[in-house]
Amino acid sequence: MKFQSMKDIKAEGFVGFEKISDMMSNECINVPKVKGIYLVITNEKPKFLKENVGGHFKGKNPTVPISELEANWVDNTIVIYIGKAGGGTSKATLNSRLKQYMKFGSGQPVGHWGGRLIWQLSDNKNFTICWKATPNENPRKLEKDLIAEFENNYLKKPFANLQG
Repeated sequence: MKFQSMKDIKAEGFVGFEKISDMMSNECINVPKVKGIYLVITNEKPKFLKENVGGHFKGKNPTVPISELEANWVDNTIVIYIGKAGGGTSKATLNSRLKQYMKFGSGQPVGHWGGRLIWQLSDNKNFTICWKATPNENPRKLEKDLIAEFENNYLKKPFANLQG
């Protein structure tokens, strides 16, 4: 997969392409209640924030040093996070998982620690999320495969993917 344009991503079957601000206000109403994978994308390099606006889940502060954000940034791609919902023993759906992600980004202490670096970028509410339903496939395997393919192309994981 190419990770450089919305056209490339749409060609891979991703749909939705909603702004985070819209998803926060409409509570992810357009996101299907099925397992799948999703991407967070942006068209430009944002500024790094000193403080993460994400929730302090179990009292843990999601803020990381700006030097870590700089080291994680990947140029020449619009994909900054690859996530999944469901698979294995998880009953999560794209809808439930992305609702959690939006709540975490609103500062609520919700258990969506993966992708937390997104919430330490300026203009994060203007980022776009797209998804791909995978009712007959394991989202965790697809997520791992996509991260590996990304890493193969860019020699590092997407910006906010801290695990493989």
